[in-house]
Amino acid sequence: MSLRDYRDFAPLTERISKAIQTGRLSHAYIIEGDSCIDKVKFAKDMIKAALCIQDPGWGCDMCPVCRKIDHDNYEDLYMVSSDDRSVKDASVAELQEKLKSRPTGGNSNIAVIDHADLMTLRAQNRLLKTLEEPNPGTLILLLAENTENLLPTITSRCIIYRLGNYAAKDSTADLTLPRKIMDMVAEHAYFCEFKDKLTKEIKDRQAAFQLLDGLERLLFLYLRGEEPGNVRKEKIAEHVRYVEEARRDLIAGVNYKYAIRNLILKIGG
Repeated sequence: MSLRDYRDFAPLTERISKAIQTGRLSHAYIIEGDSCIDKVKFAKDMIKAALCIQDPGWGCDMCPVCRKIDHDNYEDLYMVSSDDRSVKDASVAELQEKLKSRPTGGNSNIAVIDHADLMTLRAQNRLLKTLEEPNPGTLILLLAENTENLLPTITSRCIIYRLGNYAAKDSTADLTLPRKIMDMVAEHAYFCEFKDKLTKEIKDRQAAFQLLDGLERLLFLYLRGEEPGNVRKEKIAEHVRYVEEARRDLIAGVNYKYAIRNLILKIGG
């Protein structure tokens, strides 16, 4: 996928493309967006745009470099992710050793840290040195849902791109469960009914994050009058606050089942 295909992000992708074409690409970026946004895919397409020879600044999807990145076998691209709770110091230390090596496929070593906002404090402090003194050609992309969980010393050394509350036009199915939950709230369902429904639908932390994103989008639609709902306007802001509290709990490592059930107790009470 070329950066040109991100039409909903056109102002951002045009800025990125111009930076690449004029040789002004920074060494470190934070790409922030909700869990429903495929930030890893966006990061790969940004990397393709930076390295593509046939269509620099956008990516051609056809050259050997673009194809290798798409198939996760580009020699100088290193991916780091969380273990579902945090990104550990050891993972960042291993990444730093890899970034010290000479690139073999091109002129740049590239690192992508998914769920960077889940890095431990020690891991963030370790990464800081690499951000302060990167080897020539190094490109580091930190993917996050909430940059507030990153140290100010990290964010101050990165350019931050916010992908926004984008949802594909055919993604209405993403709101199926949030709609059901809010209908149950309106019907004053018993907690055991909520529990049974959530147990069937929410199997892991990622699904919990997606529910929170969906609830926020649905509440926003209620507020704008674009979706019928039985929630008073003065209650919407309160519900959004509860959703954000649950999100902070998840990011802090609270068990996802507890965080979601606690949320339901608040909005359903």
